[in-house]
Amino acid sequence: MRLFRHTNDLPSDARGAVVALGNFDGVHLGHREVVARAGAIARDQGRPLGVVTFEPHPRSLFRPDDPPFRLTPLRPKAHALEALGVDLLYVLHFDRSLSEKSAADFVAQVLVGDLGIAHAVAGWDFVFGNKRHGDMALLRDEGARHGFGVEEIRPIEGGGAVVSSTRVRELLVAGEARQAAALLGRTWEVDGHVLHGDARGRHLGWPTANLELGEYLRPAYGIYAVRAAIDEPQPLWRGGVANLGVRPMWRTEQPMLEVHLFDFAGDLYGRVLRVQLVERLRAEAEFDDVEALKSQIARDALDARAALAR
Repeated sequence: MRLFRHTNDLPSDARGAVVALGNFDGVHLGHREVVARAGAIARDQGRPLGVVTFEPHPRSLFRPDDPPFRLTPLRPKAHALEALGVDLLYVLHFDRSLSEKSAADFVAQVLVGDLGIAHAVAGWDFVFGNKRHGDMALLRDEGARHGFGVEEIRPIEGGGAVVSSTRVRELLVAGEARQAAALLGRTWEVDGHVLHGDARGRHLGWPTANLELGEYLRPAYGIYAVRAAIDEPQPLWRGGVANLGVRPMWRTEQPMLEVHLFDFAGDLYGRVLRVQLVERLRAEAEFDDVEALKSQIARDALDARAALAR
């Protein structure tokens, strides 16, 4: 997959694609349906499959004081879209200037002038342009004006409700990692550079790779069965157990994800680690002493291995 952080002066083979439009935070089952339909049209027309998305998330511009909420910042979003067979990923920088561009100008200048799209596919609730005045009806009108096709994807239901990024966030905040995965079509993932910590886990006999959560949503704190891999073209996934939270016995100022990988002894400092939260095993807890904590960690590791085997 080729990633473009701009749309001006694109090479000729990066123009003329069939594109899926949206923010795609989460790349959940509804988003996957949009991309799949765009992919089918692209194959029929012999064109590349593209995705047009926006970074940072528009909510970060308009509501900067909101708590962290992202399901998929750019790097994991790109991983998820590449796995769906996307050829071209156009990442539009969402700033005040882009937010004030009218819907008609966005179509004429970006989709037609810069990208030269052949067809656009988006979800039923896709909105764009200044003050969100552009909707699917306007996009169809503009497509007819400029000579590209438009297709709208209706809502996808899962678990008795419409699949949405909001619903996925609610499940993760409730600690329901497996139910969230069912709506995502994959296990929810956090990634980040492995940081030097206080080595407390190593002293306890359970060394950990420590990641900050940054702009990611804060799921329910607790102990999780996880799979993790170094971010590389062919990642090797390993099972593990992780603490997500503030460590009640040695409280940290910011929540951390501390991952112990089973049967691994390599140096991960500075590497980008991808961590999939498979199942929440229990809430964080404070123990009477270090020995009680070590005994509980050993039980957590056994529980994590069992959860990963299910």
